[in-house]
Amino acid sequence: QVQLVESGGGLVQPGGSLRLSCAVSGSIFSLYAMGWYRQTPGNRRELVASISRGGSTNYVDSAKGRFTISRDNVKKMVFLQMNSLKPEDTAVYYCNRPPGNYEPFTWGQGTQVTVSS
Repeated sequence: QVQLVESGGGLVQPGGSLRLSCAVSGSIFSLYAMGWYRQTPGNRRELVASISRGGSTNYVDSAKGRFTISRDNVKKMVFLQMNSLKPEDTAVYYCNRPPGNYEPFTWGQGTQVTVSS
């Protein structure tokens, strides 16, 4: 069974940076595309960034130029470097497979990111 453990969130001032990490256990990690999602209260999870098995990346428009997704297939981890953070980036961030014709992995607990002065 695949387990996802997110970390790295916190409180940061506008314009600051955070690096989120996601540890993936129990799978052949290198076979899967992965993504970072975020969710605010009362809203659905939004895919923010994704990375293919080969390292190709995609971002939601609001994240382009500010966020960078990366992966380490040896350590079975996915990262999200977030720069120039804005208050509207405040959310709980989760990692998982991008949407597709398959079930997502069981969701982890997420990591809270709060951007506030």
